[in-house]
Amino acid sequence: MSNVISASHLTLAYNKGRKEVIKDVSFTIKKGEFVFITGPSGSGKSTLLKSLYGQLKPSEGDLVVGGLDLVNVKQKKLQDLRTHLGIIFQDYKLINEWTVAKNVVLPLMIAGYSVEVQNTQAQRLLKHVKLAEHANKFPLELSGGEQQRVGVARALAKNPVVILADEPTGNLDDYSSNVIWDLMENACQQLETTVLVVTHKIPTVFSLPYRHFIIENRGVYEVH
Repeated sequence: MSNVISASHLTLAYNKGRKEVIKDVSFTIKKGEFVFITGPSGSGKSTLLKSLYGQLKPSEGDLVVGGLDLVNVKQKKLQDLRTHLGIIFQDYKLINEWTVAKNVVLPLMIAGYSVEVQNTQAQRLLKHVKLAEHANKFPLELSGGEQQRVGVARALAKNPVVILADEPTGNLDDYSSNVIWDLMENACQQLETTVLVVTHKIPTVFSLPYRHFIIENRGVYEVH
């Protein structure tokens, strides 16, 4: 299996000269792997995730995601990379003025797909996340768990190479959390999508083999 993410002596800081959040870490993640990243609040979990989709540029070292060097990347190439990533946020980041279906196909709209393709994909994905009957509702008409399922559907819209999820079940009840984990397991298993999840707690019921990294004291350590 080929490496989808490769970090070598990676250091992350928000301002040059400021104390590093993550310092001199190296790791690789292969296609189709499911990875949990845990660690205390403020340890740098979300910071690492931001670096993986290009929002935060490395201070030192090398970082390659999907074959793209994120240290020297141009903005146009960064946009290309993001079309191959699915990102799931804890606070959903849905557009409340848009219908559920339109939220789901946002990545396809940005990429210029036809309305016909958008509609077909919206129906397929909403059926997949068990929300087909809510296509024409608006996000605020849904529960938190349902909104997060819309977020998952949107992340899957372009069959991404990598899904990055930041505390995707942090605000959800057990039932909704289990649905979200099932959806991400399926993406990993059936589509060979690489899935990286930042979370406070690994779910107790999880059927796939996975890797586990802990971030603490500015380091990233794999738990075996």
